[in-house]
Amino acid sequence: MTSAKLIRRPSPDTELAGGEHLHPLIQRLYLTRGITDYAQVNYQLKHLHHPSGFKGIKQAAEQICDAMAQQQRVVVVGDFDADGATATAVVIRALRAMGAEHLNFLVPNRFEYGYGLTVELVAELVKLKADLVITVDNGISSLRGVDAANQAGMSVIITDHHLPPDELPAAAAIVNPNCADDGFPSKALAGVGVAFYLMTVVKQELSQRQWFEQRSLPEPNLTTLLDLVALGTVADVVPLDANNRILIDAGLKRIAQGSCVIGLSALFTVAGCQQASADANALAFYIAPRLNAAGRLEDMGIGINLLLTDDPAEARVLAAQLHDINQQRKAIQADMQRFADSVVAQLKQRAELPPALCLFHENWHQGVVGLLASKVKEFTHRPVVAFALESAESDRVKGSARSIQGLHIRDALVNVSTRHPELIEQFGGHAMAAGLTIKKAKLKDFKQAFAEEVALSLTADLKHRTIHSDGSVATEDLSLHVAELIQQAGPWGQRFEPPLFDDWFIIKQKSLVGDNHTKLTLQTPDQQKQIAAIAFNRHPNDFLEPEHRMHLCYQMMVNEFRQKRSLQLKIDHIL
Repeated sequence: MTSAKLIRRPSPDTELAGGEHLHPLIQRLYLTRGITDYAQVNYQLKHLHHPSGFKGIKQAAEQICDAMAQQQRVVVVGDFDADGATATAVVIRALRAMGAEHLNFLVPNRFEYGYGLTVELVAELVKLKADLVITVDNGISSLRGVDAANQAGMSVIITDHHLPPDELPAAAAIVNPNCADDGFPSKALAGVGVAFYLMTVVKQELSQRQWFEQRSLPEPNLTTLLDLVALGTVADVVPLDANNRILIDAGLKRIAQGSCVIGLSALFTVAGCQQASADANALAFYIAPRLNAAGRLEDMGIGINLLLTDDPAEARVLAAQLHDINQQRKAIQADMQRFADSVVAQLKQRAELPPALCLFHENWHQGVVGLLASKVKEFTHRPVVAFALESAESDRVKGSARSIQGLHIRDALVNVSTRHPELIEQFGGHAMAAGLTIKKAKLKDFKQAFAEEVALSLTADLKHRTIHSDGSVATEDLSLHVAELIQQAGPWGQRFEPPLFDDWFIIKQKSLVGDNHTKLTLQTPDQQKQIAAIAFNRHPNDFLEPEHRMHLCYQMMVNEFRQKRSLQLKIDHIL
């Protein structure tokens, strides 16, 4: 494990305007995250950014409305992760509710077609006799695929949030807040957020055309789709700016009230997670992994059908399938992790870790290498690319890259591709995550080129993990009530970090639970309270023996067990 530097967020010297009614700790947490007025955490939907800032959104909406009026065949091309699955479900559900008659969806099997609107996938769209193709959470880099669709007589609307290449596809319309000349204020939208915004404009356009009135159709309330928007936004780990927090908060309220799609409720059931108290953490760690498992190992169509069904019996069957697939994913990942751990153990013997890590094994599963890269990155605090064979017979490998804060992984790949144009065949992604395809024979050359590129940006400060703590918590505030207040003050997530505290505790008890988790009883420094704690993926040997003091970083969590709620500290770091 690399060394870590603890930085305590400074105590704010200002007051939270309009927040006098809040608990002092909640006020402090907001202030240290840049919230200066309580109005900034007023998550009413009326505060959402207006869609008019999107370049291309009106053009896209008009084309969809024309297609509906002409009864064209509309096919939504999704992606094989939770963001893509929820975005697909949002578009299908919205268009169905608005009276579209010829709707279908197609998600590329990652093992046959790869990512996005490829030329090979267009051949499948031809079989479906698609007239209009709407991509969700993909397409901004699909130049060849869009050209093939155009040649086949289809129109393509791209909705995406990934960073665009220098040359954009020749689509009929593009809706992406990250295009260089786009005026939408929030660049942090997930793919599902972009899709949702487009559907609101489609509804406006249809209303102006008196579509609903002429067909005696009720105008649908698209806010009923915000449970899906919340799930996709949390699952994609996008920055939680104010706009995203509004979307997530509204979706979480629907989920907690039981007003979500029945497929989501079925996932909560198989996960053993309390839906009534769902927060962003529950979506991230219990629901999204089960939905993502389908795309990683099999066919994301299972997950999308779960989000589309209104049949409780079918929802239970599909949710159970996803749960089983997720169990398989865990077993595969555990096998892969053992090899990665041996590599990390060898690296630990070095005086200095390399600037970047590239890992490959012929038996690894390409659907799980992204999770593996994340785990190794967390342990080494270095950018990591994990590769797997594209197929058993292929001479190409597919990699998933994960980066550390402060190092833009897609930009690094852009620079590698510019300096070594023969190395990378395809790539795309974000600041923190990316995917790429290269020839297996060029793995060694890529490893060297990637390490050299990262070394140019990897400053001394970036080499060491920085832990930002909200400081200590008074003993009287270490309570279930305050933990509930923290939970309610969310949603917390990327760039609106969950509250993390640090303090010294006396170890009273420790024991192994599960395969590699530690259950603890901790005593506060003033010896006034004993509190339950859990450390995931930590062995009891990582902790000192009882009656010794340890400096720990923790989150205050609400633990629910047999309908009883209690405070539990989740140990994130040992200092």
